[in-house]
Amino acid sequence: MTPQNPNLARELFLLLVLATLWGSSYSFIKIGVETIPPITLIAARTLIAGGILLAVLRHRRVRLPRDRATWRRFFVQACLNSVVPFTLIAWAEQSVDAGLAAILNSATPIFAFLLTVLLIRHEQVTLRRLFGVMAGLAGICLVIGVEALGGLGESLMAQLAIILATICYAGAAIFGKNFKGLDPAVPAAGSLISGAVILLPVSLIVDRPWELDPSLASMLALLALSAFSTALAFVIYFRLVQTLGSVGTTSQAYLRVPIGVAIGIVFLGERLSPTAWIGLVCVISGVAAMTIPARSGTTQARSA
Repeated sequence: MTPQNPNLARELFLLLVLATLWGSSYSFIKIGVETIPPITLIAARTLIAGGILLAVLRHRRVRLPRDRATWRRFFVQACLNSVVPFTLIAWAEQSVDAGLAAILNSATPIFAFLLTVLLIRHEQVTLRRLFGVMAGLAGICLVIGVEALGGLGESLMAQLAIILATICYAGAAIFGKNFKGLDPAVPAAGSLISGAVILLPVSLIVDRPWELDPSLASMLALLALSAFSTALAFVIYFRLVQTLGSVGTTSQAYLRVPIGVAIGIVFLGERLSPTAWIGLVCVISGVAAMTIPARSGTTQARSA
């Protein structure tokens, strides 16, 4: 069950873990689609991840709901949070670099904020959150370098597909509030199983996966993508939607880029420019502004 009075420091740490898990997913997808078609890759991703979570729930003796209303919500969540965005991003990364995909996908909090303001209005709109949105975007531009955005005109359809996936993620964060009160692993497992039910028949018809010859690297990437960037990440995600709110949870998108930069420094010997260091500060400031509740409105912010 989601804790009634969550520890903010713990929730922010989980936000960092989620950003790391999802930040690494772009590289896993890039390796996976080298020899596995996008639909089959995502069908296998949802099936494996859903199976892992089912095993976890069974070990913990937690049962999935059996009522149709909850499963209808699982199918909607699956479309918003896995079937459509996962497939669009996998298809796009056949022609778009993983880094550029991460930049475009980092706009999730922007769309979540706009959707809540224009349609749902269950998040409190404050100047501090507006600052968080702008600081996060500015930080990403500084970390990556403004010149990196020069490739936005190339592979236009693939980039538009990633933007559409980003909007889906924003909608999923808002719709995820419908699962309040459930163990976080329950909607994660239910939505992934629903996604597999949708995608597996399509994969069998379109890709004929039994005729594929995937490489070992693609298979290992698929397993890592399924176990860590999907199964574990989804459990953390549904917990944070309840404790930090939809906009607060999607703000982890800002952390994906600096995490990628840190990996480059440690493992690839890359160096950060002075503007990139400033960008990291902007990103952290933006996340803090969007996730840390004001003292006078702590209770309201947590119940959003």
